Amino acid sequence: MRVPAKAGIGLLSAGARAVIPCLWRGRYFSSGKEPVENNSVTPMLRHLMYKIKSTGPITVAEYMKEVLTNPAKGYYVHHDMLGEKGDFITSPEISQIFGELLGIWFISEWMATGKTATFQLVELGPGRGTLAGDILRVFSQLGSVLKNCDISIHLVEVSQKLSEIQALTLTEEKIPLERSAGSPVYMKGVTKSGIPISWYRDLQDVPNGCSFYLAHEFFDVLPVHKFQKTPQGWREVFIDIDPQVPDKLRFVLAPCATPAEAFIQHDETRDHVEVCPNAGVIIQEISQRIALAGGAALIADYGHDGTKTDTFRGFCGHKLHDVLTAPGTADLTADVDFSYLRRMAQEKVASLGPIKQQTFLKNMGIDVRLKVLLDKSDEPSLRQQLLQGYDMLMNPKKMGERFNFFALLPHQRLHGGSHQSNGRQSKPSPSPVAGFSELVWK
Repeated sequence: MRVPAKAGIGLLSAGARAVIPCLWRGRYFSSGKEPVENNSVTPMLRHLMYKIKSTGPITVAEYMKEVLTNPAKGYYVHHDMLGEKGDFITSPEISQIFGELLGIWFISEWMATGKTATFQLVELGPGRGTLAGDILRVFSQLGSVLKNCDISIHLVEVSQKLSEIQALTLTEEKIPLERSAGSPVYMKGVTKSGIPISWYRDLQDVPNGCSFYLAHEFFDVLPVHKFQKTPQGWREVFIDIDPQVPDKLRFVLAPCATPAEAFIQHDETRDHVEVCPNAGVIIQEISQRIALAGGAALIADYGHDGTKTDTFRGFCGHKLHDVLTAPGTADLTADVDFSYLRRMAQEKVASLGPIKQQTFLKNMGIDVRLKVLLDKSDEPSLRQQLLQGYDMLMNPKKMGERFNFFALLPHQRLHGGSHQSNGRQSKPSPSPVAGFSELVWK
């Protein structure tokens, strides 16, 4: 679990970069007061300092992209950052109930949209594959409902290390994986329940068709541009080398407007904003696909509805970590702005949420599922584990109110479709969307 907290970036006294003093004067940001230790000079820091010396200060978005996904030194490319030994734990790692309820959500939506002959489950950033595994277990248990449906699993994953872990979690050992490094589908296999599974580096490579998209703690790691309102207007936050301290980075303000400023709303009232163009591109792609071929998308993340300001922070060893110290050794994240995702859908699809995780899971029947599992368990340690997992997921002071659920659906899913009945046109009332209202099995 990543604990949300403000990064504490504040304005300090005037400062200027010695190399180009005429361009980068003015106020700058501090990432914190943590002392610089000898082990903070990482290969990634050396790479970034060389880059900045060569081309000048870089945006926060470029910094995040380099630190997290650089092919040679990126945090996500070479680290297994999940679980107790990693830097954070996610909901699927805490309790099997979480993934089971999401599996029920997807089946519920598949049923509500007409039980299509094909069902593509597409997960963005699947972690260790734990969530997909829990969902697939539900698909197997409800096999009679899905028996005439052609199901396939499509995982979008840039980390080679994580994709190998996902394959160990999900695939049948007796059937060897097909690998093709240069192909858009860089790995193929069969799940333990006999369902075809494929890996991609980019959502655009996933085949078109009726698809159900899942993004759990995916959007919060996409690169963000940060902006500060000044008397001269909006100024983008960049990252530069600190001229006062060896081997240390600092935040600075751009001396003039930058192209990314176009993403800020004209009526924006906050004095500090974060925008994520990559998230907008992905939401537009998903919305277009759902509008054309049907399906739905479920997004679960910590975030806000256009109200928060400075949320950029780092996590290392389950603790908050200065984002500019020892880059490449810690996870970097920023809260998702769900109001921005809603705008980027451009009304191609309908949206629901965000609603708190506690509310969503309660509507999905987590209390009923917990009781079933407790009644089946005679082992005290397992019962305690189930109760602790439930508390972590539902407690408002833990994950219950920190995480949000947000859905994208075809417009006709919410407003009903028209059909002819006895010579008259009628519009059936659509069934409620599970999670966003109480789940009802027909």
